[in-house]
Amino acid sequence: MALKVLVGCKRVIDYAVKIRIKPDKLGVVTEGVKHSMNPFDEIAVEEAMRMKEAKLVNEIIVVSCGPAQAMETIRTALAMGADRGIHVEIPVDQMDTFQPLHVSKVLAKLAEKEKVDIVMLGKLAIDDDSNQTAQMTASLLDWPQGVFASKIDQTDAGLEIIREVDGGLETIRTTLPAVLSADLRLNEPRYATLPNIMKAKKKKVVKMTPADLGVDMAPRIQIVSVEDPPVREAGQTVADVDDLVAKLKEKGFFSA
Repeated sequence: MALKVLVGCKRVIDYAVKIRIKPDKLGVVTEGVKHSMNPFDEIAVEEAMRMKEAKLVNEIIVVSCGPAQAMETIRTALAMGADRGIHVEIPVDQMDTFQPLHVSKVLAKLAEKEKVDIVMLGKLAIDDDSNQTAQMTASLLDWPQGVFASKIDQTDAGLEIIREVDGGLETIRTTLPAVLSADLRLNEPRYATLPNIMKAKKKKVVKMTPADLGVDMAPRIQIVSVEDPPVREAGQTVADVDDLVAKLKEKGFFSA
């Protein structure tokens, strides 16, 4: 069974960059800051590639929503081995109000248009930590979902997915088509080789807008304030257990 997979790839601030809050406290500074592909989306691309190498998948389409720079993210996924790309162009001044529901609607429309069998995403993006897109995409399509996947195997009826949950691991079986999201331990993404980076430059990337897909861009969520986490207080050393107990009592953690 040869399948077609649509993989979502988000351009985010690189994980190694120190985040700075905008003066108006309505977002973070993105200008002049290093960006890269969301690490969980890299895992999703890698899993799609492994499915293709196992002859389970015959085509991988990557999609990224964002400004012109999102093309770099698409080219990275193409260099990893994806077959073609779709760039849904979002103006820079609209990125702050481009929300998970909008992404889900875009993905659902593309899944129907491309007639894909699997929509594969990272479990969340490291910039907003929303963890909503895969679930809402499955709901819009009325497809089964296998989120937080740490292992994916094909069965005669569809897929068997091992999920990471609070209590440990959960195994589910789902039919196709389906929406999946990749957890950290699903795989370790490969590095793109120089020959594949050169090949990626020649691969087809189609540009479109949310309006082309009939997606309403009106924001549903209002950002009230973005703030740095509170500064952690310095620790204290204690001489012995009695001193520790006394300080805990002093802080009100327990009474005598």
